[in-house]
Amino acid sequence: MGTDKRVAIVTGAGRGIGEAIARRLAADGLHVVAVDIDPETAARTRDAVVADGGSGEALALDVSDRAAVLAAIDALAERLGRIDAVVNNAMWIRYGALEEMDEGTVDRMLAVGLKAVVWTTQASLPHLRRASGCIVNVSSPAAVRATAGAAIYSAVKGAVSSLTWQMSNELGSQGVRVNAVVPGAVPTEGARALVDDAGYELRRAHTPLGRLGRPEDLAGAVSFLVSEDAAFVNGHLLAVDGGLLVS
Repeated sequence: MGTDKRVAIVTGAGRGIGEAIARRLAADGLHVVAVDIDPETAARTRDAVVADGGSGEALALDVSDRAAVLAAIDALAERLGRIDAVVNNAMWIRYGALEEMDEGTVDRMLAVGLKAVVWTTQASLPHLRRASGCIVNVSSPAAVRATAGAAIYSAVKGAVSSLTWQMSNELGSQGVRVNAVVPGAVPTEGARALVDDAGYELRRAHTPLGRLGRPEDLAGAVSFLVSEDAAFVNGHLLAVDGGLLVS
């Protein structure tokens, strides 16, 4: 069908931070592709985007499947005529003692949290080059700050941070900007399945601004990094954490 609107792909967009990012980018005037492994949540985000007056569509996709990602993004680019931004938000998380982590858990966290960033980049890069587009990854304070039970999660997010810097250098010369956001404690539905009220109270107490984050806080930061206002921002990890990293 083609579109004159800039096109943004947001992974893990079915709920929480990903949903907020999708809705904000649509409100900014982009056509948003809400990607999620769960077709129902992806469709709900699309419906919310449309209800807000924005332009969007849903795509059910397992971002850890390289062949599926390559095929899906090529099909999107052919139909929409362009891809301007990719937001790598999808993550699969399990906390636990390092000695108890089994191979399946480690592999799935690496597949969704790290390898998927590589696959979406490989698939979208030819189209991003033509659009002088951008990539925004989602890291975590856990990449540089010890968190109980989060050894594998920390390793994955540390790799995402390192990959962001490397990508910004390699792809910047091709006209593609790469940055990341670093969320603080944001009690989304998915996160609350892993962290209880006491855990969030501890995180709030260690946040200098004295409150927990909201998905909309992250959405605003991504909106900036995707916008023309950030045209000279490349290789930056933008902490949106209320000061948690410096506390």
